[in-house]
Amino acid sequence: MKNRIFNIKSQQEFDTIALEVYRYQREHCAVYKRYCDLLDVDTVRYVKDIPYLPIQFFKSHQVISSSDAIDTTYTSSGTTGMITSQHHITDLDYYHRSLDDSFKITYGAIEDYAVLALLPHYLERSGSSLVDMAQRWIDQSNHKDSGFYLHNYEALATVLKRLNDEKQPVILLGVTFALLQLADDFPMKLPYTTIIETGGMKGMRKEMIKEELHGILNSAFAKAKLHSEYGMTELLSQAYATDAVHFTTPPWMQVSARDTNDALSPVAHSKTGGLNIIDLANYNSCSFIATQDLGKVHSDGSFEVLGRFDHSDIRGCNLMVVE
Repeated sequence: MKNRIFNIKSQQEFDTIALEVYRYQREHCAVYKRYCDLLDVDTVRYVKDIPYLPIQFFKSHQVISSSDAIDTTYTSSGTTGMITSQHHITDLDYYHRSLDDSFKITYGAIEDYAVLALLPHYLERSGSSLVDMAQRWIDQSNHKDSGFYLHNYEALATVLKRLNDEKQPVILLGVTFALLQLADDFPMKLPYTTIIETGGMKGMRKEMIKEELHGILNSAFAKAKLHSEYGMTELLSQAYATDAVHFTTPPWMQVSARDTNDALSPVAHSKTGGLNIIDLANYNSCSFIATQDLGKVHSDGSFEVLGRFDHSDIRGCNLMVVE
């Protein structure tokens, strides 16, 4: 089953494997089993009936479905004193397979690009899955100019200009507040650059709506292609928005929306709700995650992210207090 996940080619194959993964994790993931038991879930015959584990459990419990040794643990970012999520990875090669295949589906061969990563804050702490993703892209690009940039915006701007003068395709992966700083200090034309913004102000700048952010970046970096990446500590897969708004998923990942007033009820396509994610790459943890993101899921399977809601907005989650 595990080896079939990255070869899914149809909805029927996805549904079959998702149900197999559910049964496996219901048996082997203690916190997921306890949660399903509290919901009084008995037989699940259809994917639509699979319960989604609230993402907060990654902060309070070890969410793991394998007895194998832990290769690494990814942690979410947070302010001092905040409880962070922990995602224990028992098979790092499996994460890398998800990264590699997702990239190839969206962008083609990584060797065609120089990869520049602008990830301050993430680089300054340990346990970031985003930094590991960027490092793998950098290593696999095998380009002499690929690398990380912390606060050296001038050096990054110099490299970007030279690579574009050389007509070298570039991927600039950046956290939002750092991309805005680069836009303020070094606006330039970047016809051969794809900018992938990963979100996140991290308290460094005022929050802004997507339209405002994209307007600033498109104005500062004329002719660049502006994309967005959707990922998180608790997932081993990523979704990409090549128009910076509508995210598409790889074949082993699907997104749906739930009613914000009733966590167990779905909402119709293109209606705002809390995002539920099936990420079959999470085989050794939990593949069925109820996130705290608000968004819309469209009939073609693409989705938008509109923001987040806090704990008080999640209904039905008093069931989540598990010993």
